[in-house]
Formats: sequence, C-alpha cells, structure tokens
Amino acid sequence: MRPTSRLARCCGGVLALVVGGAAGAQVLAPGVDPAAPVACDVKRPALNFNRWNENWGVLADPCLPRQPFDGLKYIPLGEDGLSYLSLGGGLRERYEHIATPLFGAGAAPTDGYVIQRANVHADLRLGRYVQVFGQLVDARAFQKQSIAPPDKDKLDVEQLFVTVSVPTSDGAIKVRAGRQEMAFDLQRFIAVRDGPNVRQAFDGVWADWEHGPWRLIGYVTQPVQNRSVDSFDDYSNGHLTLNGIRLERQGLGPGDLSGYYSRYRRDGARFLDAAGDERRDVYDMRYSGKSGNADFDVEGMLQHGQVGAKRVSAWAIGSIAGYTFAKTPWSPRVGVQFDMASGDKHAGDGKLGTFNPLFANGYYFSLAGLTGYSNLIHLKPSVTLKPVKALSVTTALGMQWRQTTGDAVYVQSMAGVPRTAGKGDRWTGAYAQLRADWVVSPNVTASLEAVHFQAGDSLRAAGGRSANYLGMELKFGW
Repeated sequence: MRPTSRLARCCGGVLALVVGGAAGAQVLAPGVDPAAPVACDVKRPALNFNRWNENWGVLADPCLPRQPFDGLKYIPLGEDGLSYLSLGGGLRERYEHIATPLFGAGAAPTDGYVIQRANVHADLRLGRYVQVFGQLVDARAFQKQSIAPPDKDKLDVEQLFVTVSVPTSDGAIKVRAGRQEMAFDLQRFIAVRDGPNVRQAFDGVWADWEHGPWRLIGYVTQPVQNRSVDSFDDYSNGHLTLNGIRLERQGLGPGDLSGYYSRYRRDGARFLDAAGDERRDVYDMRYSGKSGNADFDVEGMLQHGQVGAKRVSAWAIGSIAGYTFAKTPWSPRVGVQFDMASGDKHAGDGKLGTFNPLFANGYYFSLAGLTGYSNLIHLKPSVTLKPVKALSVTTALGMQWRQTTGDAVYVQSMAGVPRTAGKGDRWTGAYAQLRADWVVSPNVTASLEAVHFQAGDSLRAAGGRSANYLGMELKFGW
C-alpha cells in the first residue's frame, strides 16, 4: 500500500504529512493548515435496486471514511485499483395476512404467513471493461397454505452473468450474457417482480449501444421458471421466450421517449376462451418526465398474434401523473393513476381479446394482488406526504371496472375470479390503500401496507365478497 493511502486510513482522511514524490501525494498550498480535513469528492454508493449496478471501486480512494466490513466490500486485485471483488447480501422479511383470496370465490382460505428472501452476491470487476456478477437466493414461505412458484425457491442461482462494456467517444457498447434480471420503465409489463418472494430472472443475452441521448437495446431471452423441489433446480427452455429490440431517446422535451418490439412465445398456454401455443407480437411506447413540480408517465401496448387457432388482438394503456407542493410542509404530492386493458368480448368467436401483462410488476397496483392488468379499467387518486425526510405516507382510493363483461375479473398472475366471465356488470369494486415507507438507515428500510377492497355486484353475484390485506416488511442490505 502506498504511504499516503496508509496515512489516510489511519487518520480518517486528515493529512498530517506530505510524502514528496509518492504516487497520490497531495501538495498543500501555502497558508493551508496541514491538519485541516481534506475535501473528498467521492461518495459511498447507495444500495441499488439492482445490486450489480453498485460501484464499490470508490473505496480505492483513501479520502473516503471507512466503515465496518469495508474490507469485504472492496477487495483489490491489482495495484491500479480497477480490478476488485465486492461481496454483499440482503434479507427481506415480510408478514402478510390476506382475507378472502380471489374475493372468496375460489377455494383458497384466509391466509396469514411470513415470507423470507435471503441473497448473497459477488461482484468481480476486471479492469474497466469486464464484470462478472453472481447472486444466490433462498426464498422461504412459513405457514403459507397455498404455495405458488413465486412464493418459494430453495437455494438457487438468481443471477450469474458476464458483462463487457467498451466506452466510445460519446457513449458505450455493452453486452451482458447469462442469467440476469431486466426491467423496463415502471415495470408495468416487463418487471423484476420484486413484490412476490421470488424475483423474475431471464437466461439470455442483452446488448446495448449508447450514443449521446440515444440508446439501442436488443435482447434474446428465456424467462427462468422457478421450482423448489431441490436446490439449484430452476430452469429455462425454448417453450417460453421473450426476444426484442428497444430504442430510447432522453431529453425529448420535458421527458424521455422509449419504445420496443418483443416477440413473446409460450407453448401450452390456457385462457378462458383459448388454449394452445401462444405467439404475440408486442408493440410498446412510453413517454415520461417532469416539468417543474409536475411529473408524468404514459405507456401504451398493442398485442397481435394467436393462441392455438384463435387470433389475438389486445391492448393496454397506463398513466400516472402528479404534482408536488415542494414548498408546503410535508411536501404533499397529489397524484392520479389511470389504467385500461382489454378483455375478451365474445366467447367462441375465434378471437381472443384478453390482454397478457407478460411479466408484470407485482406491486404496481398494490401488494394485495387483488388487481390484475387484464380486462381492466382502473382509476386511482392518491396523496403522498413526507412528515420527515426518511418517511413517506401514501393514501389512495382505487376504483375498478371491467373493460368488458364478456371476460372475467382478473387478479395478479392472470388468475380469473371463478364464475365472473360473461356475468354481472362492469363495476368490480373500490379499494382503499394506506402505505408507509421508512428509511431507517442506509442499510435498513421498513414498510407497512393495508388494503380494503369493497367488492362490487359482479363479484358478489359470483359468490365473492370484500377482501382485506395487511403487509409489514423489514429489509436489510449490505
């Protein structure tokens, strides 16, 4: 280790000695107190939603104050400081209680349980251009009566990929290959699926070219399908694929514009009015941004193709807008969310209009899972307050209709509520939502969410009733 590095570590960034001629030595200007703290223009990275996106190479700078276990966050592998290994992990514990799953119209009973997700990862950086990232997951569900694939996953590989990134004069070229997570925009339709216990990963290749405000992305993937019979038994195959191309343009007016085309392929798909191999051509466009204290996000998707012998024609639009009163105490933000997604109008007509939300965000509507992005009209005003910097509280009222009474009421994972297709009126019901998020420390966050869904006549006519949800979560990251 160089003398200046050793001295900075010992003295917490205060230079009491100048080592002349040593690499990295700092020469003090005349009149400057040699015992004065030296300004440090680097910061510790915040824990990222995508842990592979954290750059712990900043710990190579001796001016940055050290914290416990930093020796594991930055393990140098060379003298230049560009090659290093970084270790990390995370733990999420959540208690959930849901009364009347599927609004009581199905066989699932009232359920109260704890779900737990533990992760460890290693991030290897080899010089400026190469990254190897590996992450293991162990997801458990305790006392949960009905187990689905996103609920449980014994020790398995969540991500394992290699990235090669080469800078250009005004951007970069990047290629990422292996098991990886990917998400677009607000994750309405292509999501990491962070709400449930097991995230969605993809086996494949991701490549992008960045040039100024432009970004061009191509991806060829097989979505990972979770199993929990044994450890390391998750898999992917050619029976479920998602391939496409995406173009982004930043700084177009007050916002950013993006669009993509994907080819979605699923063998052996089943819908209420169709069954067989599913092939959908997906076209998506989104514009989002901020102007002053106002923010907005608008996205639309078209789907064409077939399921078995039936022709598919489906669509969806989603929008969120808000205004923040930044100079008012508690910085209130008033927002409104509006969503629509097509349903199947007429059974047996050779056409399928049910929108497939693909790999949707598990908490886009609420954590309760009582609202799915199919056959939907959804309006949701909300108010968010920040009593203190680390705490935000959101209250919302969601109102929900069916786009067509010919199709079912859907909850998350495209599960249709039994006996609702072709019966009742459009009104599904309304729900009240209360959510609080608290940043306890840079490494710990806590949240609470409560939802009451007042069932409408369509659900009650199918034997359903109102539903309640409570979720409490504690998350630790290192």
